[in-house]
Amino acid sequence: MIIERPAAFVTPEFLIRLATENWEIGGAASLRHRTFVTEQAIFADHDRDQIDHTALPLVAVSTMASEADEVVGTVRIHKDSPGVWWGSRLAVAPDYRRVGRLGAELIRLAVGTAHARGCTTFLAHIQMQNVALFEKLNWQPLGQEDLHGHPHMKMQANLDAYPPVTDPARGWLALTRRAA
Repeated sequence: MIIERPAAFVTPEFLIRLATENWEIGGAASLRHRTFVTEQAIFADHDRDQIDHTALPLVAVSTMASEADEVVGTVRIHKDSPGVWWGSRLAVAPDYRRVGRLGAELIRLAVGTAHARGCTTFLAHIQMQNVALFEKLNWQPLGQEDLHGHPHMKMQANLDAYPPVTDPARGWLALTRRAA
């Protein structure tokens, strides 16, 4: 008898961490492509750019029987200049968007990791539909800008709300629940 995983199945545990394994890095790149090229059509062929050469990829990994299973969320961070860091390409797989706090956990890891590495200013260009989430997470709007033909809000994180994360590769286990 073969038991298949239902399409809407969601695991209750996720690893939130720096991508260190090749399958995690590849999974993050694949999720970004599916989100920003295929689903949202922000980019025509791919979303890769020069930032990818120096950015740190962070991931949310679903677990099955306490073992890492697949990358279901990602964001990248990079240092732009001394003290100034940026986050970009935040993506959560469609089947996991209604899972509580995956995006917020990735944001927490992103800002906390940069904070531990000397960040004094953390910025991001946020798609307009996500501005309210970032405001709830202690981010301040700095003004609307057009990126890749789409409106975004430039926002800054309140670093006081994000303790430094000194070991992002270790990360943490996020226990979440499916949103109603």
